[in-house]
Amino acid sequence: MHSPASLDVILELRGLYVKIGQVMSSRADFVPRQYVDCFHTLQDSVPPWEKERIEAIVRASLESCQGVELEDVFVDIGEVLGSASIGQVHKATLTQQYGGGEVAIKVMHPSAETTFRNDFKVFRTLCKVALPGWDPILRELELQMMTEANNLQCVRKNMAKSPYSNSVRIPQPMIELCSKNVLVMDYLSGKKLAVAIEEELASILGGDIGMARKVLKAKQQTLFESKDVSGKCKQRFMQQLSDILGELNEDMTNAQKGVNALRLVTMTRNARKKLALLLDATGYQIFHDGVYNGDPHPGNILVLDDGRLGLIDYGQTRRLTKHDRLALAGVVAALGKPMRNVHEIANAMREFGFQSRYNNDANMADFAALYFDSDAAGKKLGYATPQKYLQHLNSIDPMIQVPDAAVFVARTSFLFRGLGALLQQQLHTSTHWRKHAMKTIATDGNGRSAVYNLGLTPFFED
Repeated sequence: MHSPASLDVILELRGLYVKIGQVMSSRADFVPRQYVDCFHTLQDSVPPWEKERIEAIVRASLESCQGVELEDVFVDIGEVLGSASIGQVHKATLTQQYGGGEVAIKVMHPSAETTFRNDFKVFRTLCKVALPGWDPILRELELQMMTEANNLQCVRKNMAKSPYSNSVRIPQPMIELCSKNVLVMDYLSGKKLAVAIEEELASILGGDIGMARKVLKAKQQTLFESKDVSGKCKQRFMQQLSDILGELNEDMTNAQKGVNALRLVTMTRNARKKLALLLDATGYQIFHDGVYNGDPHPGNILVLDDGRLGLIDYGQTRRLTKHDRLALAGVVAALGKPMRNVHEIANAMREFGFQSRYNNDANMADFAALYFDSDAAGKKLGYATPQKYLQHLNSIDPMIQVPDAAVFVARTSFLFRGLGALLQQQLHTSTHWRKHAMKTIATDGNGRSAVYNLGLTPFFED
């Protein structure tokens, strides 16, 4: 009963509170289910500003930065594609003078920068008191569309040279039309990954979107409530699915039921392939390029009409130095081994810059798994949420220093695990990232061991 009121407060405050609501909506184990469902709209459906205000911002940007009129560039500015914490995106059509075709225009909301800066001051103070290890996540504030345009250009160029160039698409920005408040880029035609899965399931269930959502919620709930992290909880879910499908037309023949079962299996397999591709492409960005999206919530991941993945919204792009990449690679490579060595993981964490009060190796290794692998260990011990498990680990040996470079990578891992829950899959990000980590160590790690074996914490460049 309180979730709608909480959503109203977030929408009134906007700014950073919308961003926090997005994170909460991505992990059903962070908050009660009713809040997750209610906050889901914050991913890309925040009530938008009036079209007239958006057109005025675009017009002022074009006149002041490019010296052209809005009508010279756009035939029209159309429907709202999405609206979230910082701005909103509209579909638009270019004039022939600018090549014609459809583009997406991202416009910063009026007063967004001021609102965010004030919000960050409040949360930074809170972090210093209550969560000092996570202060780095609030240390930087970059709210310029031109910066995001440059980020898109950089990531797009990197992906074009990667093994994922034919399966992942990044929007191409039109730099000459971008400014501090406006970003013009390719329009990617597709649907959010979660929506695509939901609609495909609805098709299997005779077009019943309500039933599809019920099935997916049952999958999520089974995963979140189960302490069995070995995969055997699938049996419980299949019984739930059988009960749900029993609510459908009882006259359905066995042949029809068999076809639907086969379509369900195929849908799940294809969705998991998309998720694996997402993790692999992001792992490549982190370890090979050192440039990645630090905010990959479900609203930023599309399934395009041609079947490729579309990755959008690079406003929170993060960059890792060579030292960062190598240190992180050491942790992930150790975590991803079939037989883990607690002392190896703990040493890799300390080399990265993590410090705990009592230097407990086993506890440090558990921290590493929580940050960069999965929530499995906490569930196995009976902790309902990652936060409760984190409190447990801190009660044994408090973490007193977390390197800045680790914070957004850990956040990315957490967000991906939330997305994995949609597919009733207990994700282990280190499993997907280990091959990239190993390659980074092999290609960029010359001289690394000699430095780290001195027991020194590496200097991380700004």
